[in-house]
Amino acid sequence: MDAPVEQPGRSLREVRDEIAATLASAGVPDPDVDAELLIGHVLGLSRGGVQARLVVGATIETEDASALASLVARRARREPLQHLTGRAAFRSLELSVGPGVFVPRPETEGVAQLAIDALRAAAEPEPIGVDLGTGSGAIALALATEVPHARVWAVEKSPEAYVWTRRNVEEVGAPNLELVFGDLADALPELDGRVSVVASNPPYIPLGAIPRDPEVRLHDPEAALYGGADGLDVVRVLSQRALALLRPGGVLVIEHGEAQSADIAAILAADGWRAIAHHRDLTGRDRATTALR
Repeated sequence: MDAPVEQPGRSLREVRDEIAATLASAGVPDPDVDAELLIGHVLGLSRGGVQARLVVGATIETEDASALASLVARRARREPLQHLTGRAAFRSLELSVGPGVFVPRPETEGVAQLAIDALRAAAEPEPIGVDLGTGSGAIALALATEVPHARVWAVEKSPEAYVWTRRNVEEVGAPNLELVFGDLADALPELDGRVSVVASNPPYIPLGAIPRDPEVRLHDPEAALYGGADGLDVVRVLSQRALALLRPGGVLVIEHGEAQSADIAAILAADGWRAIAHHRDLTGRDRATTALR
């Protein structure tokens, strides 16, 4: 009896193009990128590794193609790519994410840079940085790993998010970071008057403003999105708590929506903050406000 003839795998380029077309028809913003990242997730490759295989005309085995098809169907239903891969890139970090925690965005990398710069500029030999409402731990871990002589505290009150925060802190292994389960409204009283930088990406979407993207609207936790009627309820609390935490000359860094700069400046000015300044992201939109204690 003749041995069975093995069926060759499908062309990887053909599969990539089909996935990209499927995602494009579902309205996914960057279908080519997502297609290659999903392929890389299944094959255990970076996006660059996938592109290298495309160049040499590689094929994909039937089992891998089947696993990929399941993920593509979920992505076409607008489940976040990061939930499918379980990972989110943030600056030099790869963070674990999933249901229950806010997926860090590229624009927050610039907000983190403002906090990193302020922490590096602090005169203390061991300046203290605090990330209030840390979520996945993105900003806190960036501070801890990029300013290794600093001491960093990360505060999160959501039990669902805290599971991911703790996982990321353990995976990254920053010895100068302490994770605290608690509310930013009254967190870390033992640090009052000693902190050099307070950073936060609070919930700032007004209750009546529904996010356009299904990935955000359907999958990000509401507690990380909505900040009351005008979106600034948490910012008001944050302003007061940061005033107590920061030493004189300490820096506050807040991420916010592009139309909220003036309102946030008014809140901060009324509370007594100095040198209030707004900062744009790479798209030219106001994305962060800084102020001095």
